[in-house]
Amino acid sequence: MPFDLGDTVELTAECHAAGGQLANAATVTLTITAPDGTSATPAVINPPGEVGQYRHNLVPVLAGRHLVRWVFTGPNDAYTDAFDVEPANVPLLLSLANGKRQLNITTTDHDEEIRDYLTSVTDVIEALCGPVVPRSVVEVHDEHRVAVLVLRQPPVVALQSVTPVLDYGTAHAVSDLDIDNDTGILRRTDGRWITGGPWRATYRAGRPVTPGGIRLAGRIILDHLWRTQNGSDGLPALAHDDYAVSEPIPGLGFAVPNRALELLERYRRAPEVG
Repeated sequence: MPFDLGDTVELTAECHAAGGQLANAATVTLTITAPDGTSATPAVINPPGEVGQYRHNLVPVLAGRHLVRWVFTGPNDAYTDAFDVEPANVPLLLSLANGKRQLNITTTDHDEEIRDYLTSVTDVIEALCGPVVPRSVVEVHDEHRVAVLVLRQPPVVALQSVTPVLDYGTAHAVSDLDIDNDTGILRRTDGRWITGGPWRATYRAGRPVTPGGIRLAGRIILDHLWRTQNGSDGLPALAHDDYAVSEPIPGLGFAVPNRALELLERYRRAPEVG
């Protein structure tokens, strides 16, 4: 499971002799490659506290995939691993407390697993309805002259800027543009065409207030996914009528039960054309 930005990540590796038994190495090199491609080789305690079992604590400062490479000599052994770090602003439709309340879980034993499910629930909802949790979006539009400019991730909370990508392009003041928040359609208020592209549009997308139907659908999807893997007794559960899925959804398969789809229907975005 991914770590939070700022967590302490314990990296572990075992060194084995040729016969397979644990052994201390003469030298150990730990290389950590961060998401931006930079590498570090921190010092590792050698010999370790337990024979052949090496550990190093790391506090990541970047979100994303980290690669880990252990190399031992005398005896020769090597081990490659990886871990993910979530950004500090990962969007979540439901809080951990709301998720546990829906699942009737009162202990902390499954907290990290539930948080993974909550991230997936947000992804599913937003795949169907567009952004729900407000976030900043920056996107480039390659058009040069258009009657309207259509932002790709509506609904839009607020347009922040439309600036040219090229030096000779034309910037358009936000005050000169009208925006349909639901569809993301921009047009000039004077009726003229938007010219001087391509442009870089920056805006806030999402919903300032999450509708009750979307929140309830999120809880139903969470319950549905959790039951298929864990069930009430910790074993995978069989399908049951309350969470029946009659047909797969393109790109989502059977992840969304019918009751949730019905709740989301009025909020679903139109399919992209072309």
